[in-house]
Amino acid sequence: MVKGTNLTNEPDPDGGYVISCPSLPGCHSQGDSVDEALANIREAIELVVEDLKARGEEIPDPSGVLVGSVVITR
Repeated sequence: MVKGTNLTNEPDPDGGYVISCPSLPGCHSQGDSVDEALANIREAIELVVEDLKARGEEIPDPSGVLVGSVVITR
């Protein structure tokens, strides 16, 4: 299992939230609330990790992913 991984969480313009796991490319989910989106991404991460293991692939190290922010002022 990927432990302590970073996530991005953004409001969806159509409602709800979209959440991604940058250390697992293509691992995204969504939910009507933040709690639902977090529960859904947890399940998505488990499925991706299970698939990687089944194919004999390495599970990416989440410590190599930096999630930050930039403030732009004008």
